[in-house]
Amino acid sequence: MSDDGLGAFLRSRRSGLRPEEVGMASHGIRRVPGLRREEVAVLAGVNADYYTRLEQGRERHPSAQVLDALSRALRLDGDARDHLYRLGGTVPDGPAARVPGQVSPGLRQLMDGYPHTPAFVLDRTLDILATNALADALYSPFHPADNLARMAFADPAGHTFYQDWDRAAQATVANLRQAAGYEPDNPRLRGLVDALIEDSGVFARLWKSHTVRGKTQEAKRFLHPDVGPLTLSYQAFDVREAPGQQLVIYHAEPGSGSAEALRLLGSIHATRTRPAPRGADRS
Repeated sequence: MSDDGLGAFLRSRRSGLRPEEVGMASHGIRRVPGLRREEVAVLAGVNADYYTRLEQGRERHPSAQVLDALSRALRLDGDARDHLYRLGGTVPDGPAARVPGQVSPGLRQLMDGYPHTPAFVLDRTLDILATNALADALYSPFHPADNLARMAFADPAGHTFYQDWDRAAQATVANLRQAAGYEPDNPRLRGLVDALIEDSGVFARLWKSHTVRGKTQEAKRFLHPDVGPLTLSYQAFDVREAPGQQLVIYHAEPGSGSAEALRLLGSIHATRTRPAPRGADRS
């Protein structure tokens, strides 16, 4: 993870905007896609030389007012705007605390109270910290089911399991980009990103796009080897006692084929993991 943070993010966002999208006329031949630096400076109302220094990494401490102007000029959404502020070092609460690696007993008990729907806890790097039984069943095609990014890009099961793999891949990388804004020096995050860049050309390309997005509520489509297609919606909840952790709960439309498939999946998993009767042949 060797890019230059704020400058790389600004260059990426600038290259993704066309002049006509921001109400500017396009003059002359453009050697690179997107807006020119001078055009961004005009839109943001800042000095062009100052903006150039920001992109080149020679100016690293812009004011909140400058960042706000740049976020408007570059048409950033909420997640991308927050990411820009973190990269610029102007987050009001200062650097983010390291995410706890342990899930509280109370949260584990809450997850186990959802026997008919998968529930699990993630940290910002998409490490799976805890699961309930049905989440174990859902992710059983992966060995191990340890990190959503590694599972999507480095596990052979990923391309089959995620029916909309391209969309899942884009969302996964955008989540990791958001994590990099919170903890750019997190060694776990840096190691994960470096390994995935080396192993996957698709990951490397998506990482360079600097797209930032938190978890949404979009439905996801899976193909599980035990029960076939599953369409599941989900909700993600911040864990207040452990900032940086998220509780994710999947659910199927009541009465749908996916609801029946989840019920069957839970039954299959329970049978496989049930301890053998005492004295039974364990061979």
